[in-house]
Amino acid sequence: MTTPPLDGIRALAGLGPEARDRIAALAHPVRFAAGEHVFHEGGEARSCWLLQDGRVDLYTVVPGRGPVTLDTFVDGDVLGWSWLTPPYRWHYGAVAAAATSALEVDAAALQALSEADAEFGYTVMRALFGALLERLQATRARLLDLYAGPDVR
Repeated sequence: MTTPPLDGIRALAGLGPEARDRIAALAHPVRFAAGEHVFHEGGEARSCWLLQDGRVDLYTVVPGRGPVTLDTFVDGDVLGWSWLTPPYRWHYGAVAAAATSALEVDAAALQALSEADAEFGYTVMRALFGALLERLQATRARLLDLYAGPDVR
């Protein structure tokens, strides 16, 4: 039977109950207070988070400007993609913009499970890729809006 906490995670909605249960078995609940860092740019990427409630800002530090928010993650989003490819380091930082509850997934265990069961791994990677593609499209739309001239609306 599917573990209820995964029901609200949009990226996993297309997975069958068995795949979702396998992912849930690799996860444990965590909470972040507003202002608490989830991860820091350059740190080792060992987890991803399935956000259940709250808001997390993805940021980068711009010299002379300080931290600049690049994207915001909310309930149902998957946070943290850098564990998917070497060198397994965070490319950005993430900070809770509000009190946030999530399920933290052990990325190394998920990778090992995916490598041991290619069908499971393919299914999970397709689901995660779909979520990543949605984020990329949303970023593209924000950039188009940001750089549109005042007469383009």
